[in-house]
This record gives sequence, structure tokens and C-alpha cells, in this order.
Amino acid sequence: MEYETPLFFRVMEYASQADGDVIDMVSGNPDWEPPESLRAGLHEYADLEPDAFQYPPSPGLDDLREEIAARRGVDTEQVVVTNGAGEANYLAMARALERDRGEEIVLTDPVYPYYPGKTTMLGGTQTYVATDDDGQLDPAAVRETASEDTAAIVANSPNNPTGAVYPEETVRELVAIAEEYDAILVSDEVYDHFDLSGNFASALEVDSDHRIVTNAFSKSLAITGFRVGYAVFPSELVENAKSRHMLVNVAGSRPSQYAVLQALRETEPAYYERNRDRLRERVDAFTDALDAAGAAYTEPEGAFYVLARFEGYPGTLENVFELIDETGVAGMPGTAFGDSRSDWVRFALVTPRVEEAAERLATHFE
Repeated sequence: MEYETPLFFRVMEYASQADGDVIDMVSGNPDWEPPESLRAGLHEYADLEPDAFQYPPSPGLDDLREEIAARRGVDTEQVVVTNGAGEANYLAMARALERDRGEEIVLTDPVYPYYPGKTTMLGGTQTYVATDDDGQLDPAAVRETASEDTAAIVANSPNNPTGAVYPEETVRELVAIAEEYDAILVSDEVYDHFDLSGNFASALEVDSDHRIVTNAFSKSLAITGFRVGYAVFPSELVENAKSRHMLVNVAGSRPSQYAVLQALRETEPAYYERNRDRLRERVDAFTDALDAAGAAYTEPEGAFYVLARFEGYPGTLENVFELIDETGVAGMPGTAFGDSRSDWVRFALVTPRVEEAAERLATHFE
């Protein structure tokens, strides 16, 4: 089996080798500070006894799992701490396919490209459901697409790349469809702290054995390099997920988990609100300049991405390379996210130079 290298790496490599000053808007790496308590936790960890530098429990530090479980209203044994949301989604999709209820994974279009990649790696097949112009997913379209061969439906809200936030009725309907076809809803909620609309609903709000919720602290605590995520499984599905996690990883990083636990316990809600306010300001600055450029764009309800379409300028890899060379702004080609947004370019608003980047694009396309 051959795997295609995600386009993220090709774009980042090209941008890093480009001449001149390039504003990186490719990947979702937050540019703001992690909580002070997280840094303090790392300093504290460095002075612990040698046994703290050995393997942690494979499913995660007990205290961290208990903290996550208490926050999410689930039993601690349902929680597996993973190497970021990436592994959490891998475990969830694998678990859905292992049930031998089918081989189909229903995905949205546009789609975060790692989902179809994981589907191929796990031996499943992809079927896509188009979202509307605002990125909203119509449950009726999902129900029409689902079949007896459907193993899982993968949903991401707040969404990458559209910024859509699915309301409670959509989430409840997706769970109901999974139940109807004896499938699993995999609900990736990694951007839950970046709901700018107030409409976010977690699939954990729906009591069901047909949903697995995945998440991570990579974005919410601005620590993408720490690789601490988690998945919440139904009780009857969790043991095999723990075994797969142990066979693939043995365990996650102990110091990372320790620092995350301290941050969860001590970080005030104001930290998250400041970052949401920061993103609201960046969305306004970026989209104002896109208006000046005559571009169409999606205004995100959550997460921190904007899709933009410039007249006569499809979102191909070649055009993204050209933008890097001619404007010094690096985004992601819309073709990376599926067919429906191939005319668009996605920009991550995780740089303090958002306004400058937008002005460069406006000047280029005016």
C-alpha cells in the first residue's frame, strides 16, 4: 500500500526555502503563549524523582484521565490519553472498522485531509457528503448517503477548514443516524475552545453507545508539540482501543501529560476567552482586507481558518507556490480539502501578522 504525503509538508517546505519574508498561514500552530501554569508544571516536573521519568500508565496518567472524565461527564475508564487528536481519531476510526459492520467511512467535503488518509491506511473506503456554502452539514444528506456498509461517520466541529460550528440538532441527528445504521459517529472536537458563535454542541451531550468523541490540548493550550489528546469511547469499545494504543505507542509522553494536568487545574476561563477575542479581531482584520481585494470568503463561526476565493485563481498547489513567491503569504490549496473548495485557498489565522498578510493579498489581487 502506498500513502500520499499530505500537502501540508510540501507547502511548508516550499515556504521555508522561499526567498524573502514569508508569512506562514499554513498550519494551525497557535502563536500565542500557553498558560503560565503549564510552564510551571514543566519546571516542577524536572525536579521529580527518577521514577517519574519512566513509562506512565499506557492509557494515560490516572490523575489526567480522572480530570478529563470529570470535565466531560464520563467514566474514567472510557478515556484514553493519546498522542494528540491525530492518534485519537486513528483509534476511533480503527475501532469503528473493527466492528465488522462495514468498510465505509462517511466524510464531509471539504474535509480535513488526514481523515481520508487514515481511512485508506485502515483499509476502509471513503464516501463524501458535501456541506453547504457556509460549511454546515445537512443530516438529511448524511442519512441519504449512509448504508448498511457504513462503519463510521466522521464529523469535525468547529470545523477545519470551513470554520462551521454544528448546532445541537445536527449533532443529535448524526448520532441518531449512526444508531440507525449500527455505525459509529466519530466527533472530532479539537477546536471546541474556539467556538466564536456560542452554538457548539458536543456529541457527549447525547447519551449513546454509537459515538466516540476525540479532542486534544494542542490548540486550546497552544502546545501542538506536546502531543496530548484523548478519546472518549463507549464502555464496550474501549478495551480494544487501549490495546491498539499500547501496541502502537506503548504510552504517551509523561512530562507533557503532567504539565497539561497542572494547566487544566489552574488555568482560568479568562485565558480561553482572551484567545477567542484575539481570533475575532484577526477574523475582522483579515476579512476586511479580503473585501478590499474583491475576494469571496468564509467567515468562521469557530476554529481559526478562513477560506478565500480570488476570481480566476484556483486553489491549486501551483498557485499557492506562486502566492508565496509573489506576495510572501503561505496558505493551503483548497484542493487539499476535497473537490468542493478546489477554487479556494485556506489561511490559518495563527500569526500576529494577519492584517499585513491580508494587505499583501489585497494589493496583489486589486
